[in-house]
Amino acid sequence: MVKPLKPCAPAKVIADLRDLVRSNAECFGDKPQYFYKDKSTKVYKEFTYNDMYDHVNAIGTAFSVLGVMGKHIAVIGETWPDYVSTYYATVLGGGVIVPLDRELALDEIVNFCNLAEIEAIVYTEAFNNKLTPLADRMTGMKYFIPMNEGEKSTSEKVKTLDEVLEIGREEIRCGNRTFLDCEVEPDTLAAILFTSGTTGTSKGVMLTHGNLTAAINASTQTTPYDYNSVFVSVLPIHHTYEMTCQHFAASNDGAAIYINDSLKNVLRNFAKFKPNALALVPLFVETMHKRIWSEIDKRGMRKKVRAAMKLSNALLKVGIDKRDKFFGQITGAFGGELRSIICGGAPISPDIIKDFEAFGITVLEGYGITECAPLVAVNRPGEIRYHSVGRAVPGCEVRIDKNDPNDETGEICVKGANVMIGYYKNEEATREAFTDDGWFRTGDIGYIDKDGYIFITGRKKNVIILSNGKNVFPEEVESYLYKCELIKECVVIGRENANGEVVITALVYPDDERRGDMTDEQVRDAIKAEINEINRALPSFKQVREVELRSEEFEKTTSKKIKRFLLK
Repeated sequence: MVKPLKPCAPAKVIADLRDLVRSNAECFGDKPQYFYKDKSTKVYKEFTYNDMYDHVNAIGTAFSVLGVMGKHIAVIGETWPDYVSTYYATVLGGGVIVPLDRELALDEIVNFCNLAEIEAIVYTEAFNNKLTPLADRMTGMKYFIPMNEGEKSTSEKVKTLDEVLEIGREEIRCGNRTFLDCEVEPDTLAAILFTSGTTGTSKGVMLTHGNLTAAINASTQTTPYDYNSVFVSVLPIHHTYEMTCQHFAASNDGAAIYINDSLKNVLRNFAKFKPNALALVPLFVETMHKRIWSEIDKRGMRKKVRAAMKLSNALLKVGIDKRDKFFGQITGAFGGELRSIICGGAPISPDIIKDFEAFGITVLEGYGITECAPLVAVNRPGEIRYHSVGRAVPGCEVRIDKNDPNDETGEICVKGANVMIGYYKNEEATREAFTDDGWFRTGDIGYIDKDGYIFITGRKKNVIILSNGKNVFPEEVESYLYKCELIKECVVIGRENANGEVVITALVYPDDERRGDMTDEQVRDAIKAEINEINRALPSFKQVREVELRSEEFEKTTSKKIKRFLLK
């Protein structure tokens, strides 16, 4: 029988990040916090909560000896236990962590390190022997610290993480408490996060200890996870959504996390590690949904499955849950234990959410933004409202600033302990980001219903202004287009036609699995026919007038957001 999601249980409330690490070790001790694949043996190993406490204290103490405690330290690479311990060790010593996107070009890494005044950089195996040749270009860089073996440099600036750990442990044995006794105030800067380049620009978001603590507590108070939760970490760890809501918040619950070793192995690892919870962006959820129905269609079972879903939903209304019996083979593809998915970063179709719920998997859509550390709102178990990203989390206020009092929508503004203190070395951008009375402008457009549920209708910077002056938010139109099974990816833009009028144009990348033996012309005709049907349900000014097919996927950020600024 499917175990229904329970309402959010009272969570351990942390006073600060040091309290998080310490209390985790006290409460969960030798329980594995991480399972990760050893680079040499290819065997999965355990990294316990006590291991985390030991590594954080050792690294932090070593930083005090090496003269970089309290300084700006960068970390880059794939998800790894010591990526997290480096983060903690830096900020608990009063320093500033700068997580960098592992897909940055080397020149960009140099630029960011110089801009953020980095004095040490810690990195995973993928960056061995790539960063040290750039040492002369990195102003102020004192140490290069590889987490894994394989760095061939003999420079005095290179110290392996194993060496750093040994330095720290020996200092602690000798009574060095410089790091252990360090106290950091809530308003102290903890992290600089360079926003992803979906708009072609990048700003350094400054988050304090208080910001991160507020977001962690809010996450654990509003999500249905506990000591028995098992995750598979998929998203890039340098993103604040993954770090705060997955690694920090899940550890506060005592959860276990399997580290996914490769994107190509995601579904295989779901089946292998049997997670009961996941934190994903819509692209992954949509891929899982399409994979389910693709397999169902291959077996000619769509009508039977839909009938079973209808019967199962009817039984649920009278308290009878047969989802495990009816759909166990479907959920077995993800390990058979999956019960919930936290999803944020972009809109997701309610139809997908309803399908997963019918199979026994609850999708809880939420809303966050880097500048808010990042959690702003989330749907709670048993309180889901379709099309909505949920209600504001504890300690966070949300309001709608309207240009037109007759319009229910306006810019979503946020106030609370989770909101950043500004953009690094960019006072002008910081001023523009806040209202005169101190509310953060998210740049998202939406409304709040009478029950406090937040609905996002689009991004302010993405709005399409038509020749007749009407405003169209492309995200809204795209949500309809994604219902077309032949569409794998799409972006709606405004483009001038032959008459010089700006019209709604859909750029579409077809789903190769769905198209089968169809020619490009047949695919184009089929998609146009489906879009014409969708247009019937839309106001005339929102209707798609032009369709262009693409032969390649859209370029995306590491968080799987399409880079709209590249499209014209």
